[in-house]
Amino acid sequence: MAEYDGCFDAAVHFARKGGEMIRDAFHKPKVITEKGCSTDLVTETDEAVEKMIIGGLRERFPEHNFIGEESVAAGARCQLDDRPTWMIDPVDGTTNFVHRFPYVAVSIGFLVNREPVFGVIYNAPQDIMYTARRGQGAFRNGQAINVSGVPSLNQSLVLLELGSSREGEHLAEKVLNYANLGKHPVHSIRSLGSAALNMCAVASGEAEAYCETGMHCWDIAAGTVILREAGGYVCDPDATALDVMSRRVLAANCENIAKEMCSVVKCNHCLARDDA
Repeated sequence: MAEYDGCFDAAVHFARKGGEMIRDAFHKPKVITEKGCSTDLVTETDEAVEKMIIGGLRERFPEHNFIGEESVAAGARCQLDDRPTWMIDPVDGTTNFVHRFPYVAVSIGFLVNREPVFGVIYNAPQDIMYTARRGQGAFRNGQAINVSGVPSLNQSLVLLELGSSREGEHLAEKVLNYANLGKHPVHSIRSLGSAALNMCAVASGEAEAYCETGMHCWDIAAGTVILREAGGYVCDPDATALDVMSRRVLAANCENIAKEMCSVVKCNHCLARDDA
């Protein structure tokens, strides 16, 4: 969609600018606060990066809709409609950032008519930029990327996350999924601590599947475009179409592995939707 080329260029610009702020703060002492529980963290860098990105984009595109993680946490509405909409996670992987684990990303997704149009994800500590525009392929630092050709789940490396939601039933379900995949068996299970970078890992052929519940729309909006453009498959964990506001995602290198994952993992515990 050539009419949004300027939006894409702006996303890359502000993702890099946000990444510079993250790198500058990465090894420094941080002011850390909790958003409701001890496993859901925020730092002054999360807030500063989001303020910079949304401020810069809103100045250029004042008629657009903006959904940012820290803005929503502060009380802003999280409402997706047909307008051009930016979904922004300024520091995806805040816990990684706090512990200096180098999987921390700025994630900027852009949707029109509720459908993802482009995604920009910048792993700041490692200086890796993932980009994709609908119909134009996916790229890592300018080089085309593709999903792996692994055909079945028992040959797969799978990504799962505990996430910040640790309520009894939700935690028990997540632990059971680790056990069920281990018994299936898959080759192994990993956790990068960032939904955006998990999706990029599948898109790059570094893993075959990723499943999570409890994350948010700003965590997966950009990654959805990148994975699809790399040849991957994205759906709900119950095998229905992805609903970006549902806080549920299953991403895989192919439809066959996605269906196998859906038959093994259980995601029955529902959290409130982002637009509830």
